[in-house]
Amino acid sequence: MSCGDPHETDCSEVLDHLYEFLDREMPDGECTKFEVHFEECSPCLEKYGLEQAVKKLVKRCCGSDEVPTDLRAKVMGRIDLIRAGHLVPEQDPAAGEPAAAPVPQEPATQE
Repeated sequence: MSCGDPHETDCSEVLDHLYEFLDREMPDGECTKFEVHFEECSPCLEKYGLEQAVKKLVKRCCGSDEVPTDLRAKVMGRIDLIRAGHLVPEQDPAAGEPAAAPVPQEPATQE
């Protein structure tokens, strides 16, 4: 997406890293670049506002849910593998894992 106007920071770069900006997971200098871009570019500012609203809604609706310990450990393990360069984020790590067997259902009893 591009608004068609020239900017110091391209719209595609801003949108590619929007969640990093929202989560404050980028250096301050990068954040400043994005803030300047949002002042100049209303389509990107609109997208930012929408994503920010969705993030707040999810936090409000799901923020009190506890993450199961095994799920957290699995996710953190995958993050560690990606950081170490052993796994590419685009890979589907579940593809090599066997699927869980379905749980057999007991037949319904008639009364």
